[in-house]
Amino acid sequence: MFSQLSERLHDPVVYALPVVALIILVEFVAIRLDRDETKRFDHRDTRANIVTGLGALVVSSVLRTAALVFYAWLYTSVAPFQLPADAWYTWVVLFFAVDLTIYVYHRMTHRIRLLWAGHQVHHSSQYLNVSVALRRKWAQWFEKLMWLPLPLMGVPPVLVFTMHSVHLIYGLFAHTEKIGKLPRVVEAVFVTPSHHRVHHGSDPEYLDKNYGSILIIWDRMFGTFQPELHRPTYGLTKQLETHSVWRIQWHEFARMIQDIRRARSWRDRAGYVFGPPGWRPARDLGNAGPAPATDHIPA
Repeated sequence: MFSQLSERLHDPVVYALPVVALIILVEFVAIRLDRDETKRFDHRDTRANIVTGLGALVVSSVLRTAALVFYAWLYTSVAPFQLPADAWYTWVVLFFAVDLTIYVYHRMTHRIRLLWAGHQVHHSSQYLNVSVALRRKWAQWFEKLMWLPLPLMGVPPVLVFTMHSVHLIYGLFAHTEKIGKLPRVVEAVFVTPSHHRVHHGSDPEYLDKNYGSILIIWDRMFGTFQPELHRPTYGLTKQLETHSVWRIQWHEFARMIQDIRRARSWRDRAGYVFGPPGWRPARDLGNAGPAPATDHIPA
């Protein structure tokens, strides 16, 4: 298993970069040709998306290497059984297991402020186009830990990361306003641009909805589905008016630290870290003072 790692570390996302660049260019031309949509695209925002994405790719490559070594050890030495990498049923288990894991983790990132501090990077753009799919966090340590159950279930680790890369590539299709609603059978099963536009909305009716990656069935099953009723207002509930890559990545961590420093007890400190975004002590809820400087208050 370990001998195969070096040749299996290649991320499919890397090989897809030329195609990604072409898709971004085609969408940009389509937006520029439609005068009604020229305000839905900003060069500075796109530049920040691309730089952020390249940085995330570097961070992911480093963490991916470390995680694969550890997961390979779990798979070979700890897992009670091992699913064969070339069996069709392994890929079926892998597809549904990865999709459900992403749903659960994605939902956690909206409910736990420490995780939201990283995930808000992806939501901080006030636009929705293909380049926003590249707007990924650099704080990816929790993202790699979420796959721990899969090698313990006997799923080959290299396949786990390959399937995750497939999900990232699929996400390009979901980040656009140029595709309307698709046939009902597709909308019923798969995540579509319409579903994901809702997820990026900061409107009250759209907050914390449609967490699915490829399948929308988990949202329908667990009560987090919301159809698109109108064009969403993209971004955070408190918009981040900057194109600085550093501020995009770290501003919510800085705000969280500020809240921790002014907390009156360890319980309050824990609330600011592990509570939902926008959490504040019960005694402060009736006060007229300012709320914590968070960007997102879940419904």
